Amino acid sequence: MNASTQQTGGAGGNAYFEVRDMHSYYGESYIVQGISFAIEEGSILALLGRNGAGKTSTLRTIARLEDPELQKGEIWLAGQALHGMKSYEASIGGVAMVPEDRRIIPGLTVEENIKLAQIAEPIGWSIEQIYELFPRLGERRKQEGITLSGGEQQMLAIGRALAREIKLLLLDEPYEGLAPVIVQEIEKTLQIIREQGITTIIVEQNAVAALKLADKAVILDTGQLVYQGSAQEVLDNEQLRHEYLAI
Repeated sequence: MNASTQQTGGAGGNAYFEVRDMHSYYGESYIVQGISFAIEEGSILALLGRNGAGKTSTLRTIARLEDPELQKGEIWLAGQALHGMKSYEASIGGVAMVPEDRRIIPGLTVEENIKLAQIAEPIGWSIEQIYELFPRLGERRKQEGITLSGGEQQMLAIGRALAREIKLLLLDEPYEGLAPVIVQEIEKTLQIIREQGITTIIVEQNAVAALKLADKAVILDTGQLVYQGSAQEVLDNEQLRHEYLAI
């Protein structure tokens, strides 16, 4: 099964979020090689592929982080052109990225980590709403954030993202190192976030879990888009999963 038979077309013109012919580099390394895809508002997209496929680079390019550098292409969110923005401008425009290492700030409590995200407009969910979503964080509000368990740190990282007014949530390996029961809790949380109309892109090595949650899937292979379509189709297509996801 080759790439050309799996790519199901480029991004549409009226999508809520859209990447058009995006190319990005780390230094001279050509990482993301002309990918295009689109997502509807309030949907979840699973961005999948083997290690080194360019998934994290794609998220970082969308979030306008310093690396990788966007050399060509367009990124649109709710009519905004993200491709011309700096990272802080993309954040103000509604993009939030939760990186794999979660970036909990040492020396600050759970509540202080959340409040720090709200020092400038636009403010999203209140602290009370975040504690309602994650009761454990409320119970540990005075505890230093970096002393939380891995699952609790992931909750804090997502809660901190929601403390801003966001339109697009980017999650890099949110299930990494978490027990299955905690993964289920995070999945329920992401369903609630979807119900609030927030669009989500999830990069996850646990491809089956991501696909069961997602509406749509995009598969990358060595920086190129080899499939985009429904998540259920990937779950149903054993050959596709074996060739590009090794599952």
